[in-house]
Amino acid sequence: MAKTLLSVQIIPHTDGGADYDSYVDKAIEVIKQSGVNYQVHPLETTMEGELSELLSIVEQMNEKLIESGIESVVSQVKILHRPGGTSMDSMTEKYQ
Repeated sequence: MAKTLLSVQIIPHTDGGADYDSYVDKAIEVIKQSGVNYQVHPLETTMEGELSELLSIVEQMNEKLIESGIESVVSQVKILHRPGGTSMDSMTEKYQ
């Protein structure tokens, strides 16, 4: 079982003419390629895994967007770390 849940909202700083959604899609593609379990929500994406791995993915997301030509990226991150394990399902099962 994963020890960490990490939710991230990526906010690309564009020149106003760029398509915001295309940058978010690129960030989510980084998560998808990582192989971690994740869920996309309207305002953020949540991932399950080991803390160091998830932080590395956030770093890769930021780098990918900068490589795509934007000026800067704001990443808002929330972390739940439980050494005994946690999962998205266990935290939301009563709402399913």
